[in-house]
Formats: sequence, structure tokens, C-alpha cells
Amino acid sequence: MKEPLKIMIVGSFVVDLMARSETLPIPGQTVKGSFFKMGPGGKGSNQAVAAFRSGGDVSFLTKIGRDLFSSVALDFYHSEKMDTSLVFKDATQNTGIALIMVDEKSQNSISVVPGACSSITFQEITKASGVLKRAKVFLTQLETNLDIIPYAVGKVRENQGTTILNPAPAQPLSDAFLALFDIITPNETEASILSGVKVVNRESAEKAADVLIGKGVKTVLITMGAQGVFLKERGSRSQFFPALPVKVIDTTGAGDAFNGGLAVALSEEKSLQDSILFATAVAALSVTKIGTAPSMPLRTEVDQFFSSVDKDAYFASIE
Repeated sequence: MKEPLKIMIVGSFVVDLMARSETLPIPGQTVKGSFFKMGPGGKGSNQAVAAFRSGGDVSFLTKIGRDLFSSVALDFYHSEKMDTSLVFKDATQNTGIALIMVDEKSQNSISVVPGACSSITFQEITKASGVLKRAKVFLTQLETNLDIIPYAVGKVRENQGTTILNPAPAQPLSDAFLALFDIITPNETEASILSGVKVVNRESAEKAADVLIGKGVKTVLITMGAQGVFLKERGSRSQFFPALPVKVIDTTGAGDAFNGGLAVALSEEKSLQDSILFATAVAALSVTKIGTAPSMPLRTEVDQFFSSVDKDAYFASIE
């Protein structure tokens, strides 16, 4: 019998088109940019790369077009030595793209056109059934078509795998869909939309988490940028994990880094608290570089960073 594949990620690939300018444009305004970069992106792909680079055993299912942008995906995965056996191609739709604007304060504004990854078929997801049944951790987001996800979750549960939803980009979801997952990882905006409670601090995060737990979710992790991470498990008191201090260059992809790191730590059977610290470290390192997938840290970088963290003091600071 084969050993369980540790991490299965179903999600999007898009080509990131990133421009930096002094300020973000307001509607109707054109601003002069100072930097442009094109590269691999998409929340699913970013999370798969983050998990793979930080030491995870990862299988990634996505869909691209048969256009010039498809080579951005395949060339990058080949250079990373990632498995591409579940990267499907669509004959009619183009590869997805993301238009990313970043200002000099490292704030960003993003518009995503999912393209081919919004049309993953049931036949394609069933081709991954063997991998799904062996998965220890399953992670997905909201940049693909969602009708394939219940099937995937069902297969993962056959092996008692842990299911994680990063509910991004923000959109309303049914209670039944949310209840499919053991853990959800919204940011403040996504938690606000899903719960109806505007999340700005720990008190409001607690209220939002209670609403989400009432919808059937077991564990809520709300990522709150520089503030840190809020945790609420069903039947337990909440905890707040502070961010790790680093010099911030570009926050794009930080949430994806956190989710990829979380999947890795859970696949290694770390406790939830240790997994959050590991994910926080992966996210912290990612914002010290420009870009999304290329900014994801290697396991050696994460381990070196961890050596400088006083873990006892960190856990003592958790409220």
C-alpha cells in the first residue's frame, strides 16, 4: 500500500502582471509606474509553490490554456522540479491573468481573470481520485469553479485527511460549502463578508469566528496582516498569534505563503499552534522579497529564520 501523499492542492494558476508606482490609482486616474514584472501566480499555484519550497510533499491540480502564457506555468514548475501530471490544458479558454498594482508602502490592489482554471471538469478531478484518497492535507481556494470541490473533499475524507479552505477572493458562500472544511483561513475582508461582522481587531474577529463556527466550521484562522493571526476552535477559547517582525518589501502573496506553510506543518503532524508559527514564519519571509511565487522561501531559509526566533517567548506572548 502506498504511503499517503502529504499535501493535495486544487487551485488556480494565473500569470501575474505586477506594476509598482508611488501611489495606487483612484478611479479615472493614471499613475506613472516605476517597475514591472511578469511571473507565475494564482492563489492555488502560489500556495503549492510555498508548500513545495518549504518542504512539503505536494501534488497540485490546476488548468491552463493553450496560449503563450501557458509556458509561464510549465517552465516555472519544471524549473522548480514540481510534478505537472495534474496540470490540465483547456482548448478554448486562455490561461488566467492577475493585474497587480503595488504602491511604495507595499499596499496592493489586484484584479484576477481566472480563465481556464475556472473550468476544471468533473472528469479531470476524478483523474486525481487516487491522490485525493491518499492526501493527509487538502487545501483549496475560490479561484476555480467550486462544483468540483465537494467531490475532492469527499475523497480526502476517506483517508481522514484534514481539509482547509482559503476563502479567497472574497465572496459569499453557503453554510453547506463552509461546513465541508475542518479549517478556514480568511483574511479580515473575507471574514467580514462570510460572517457579516466587520473585522478590524481581535474583538470583532472573535464575533466573526463565532458566526463561522455556527455555520459548521471547526476551526477559524483569520489572518490580519501586521497584527497577526486570530485562532478560534469550536469549544475552545480564542488565541491571538503576533506577526514576526521583518523588513516588508512586498505583501503580495503573503496569505498564500501562510496557507502553504500551514499545510506543510500540519502534514508533518505539528500541533495547530506550532503550525501557525511555522506558517507565520513562511509568510514573514515572503514579504521580504518582491513578487509572489518567486518570493516563497525555501525550507533552509525557514529553518534559518526559526533559529533566530525565541519560541518560548513567542508562545508566552500569545493571548
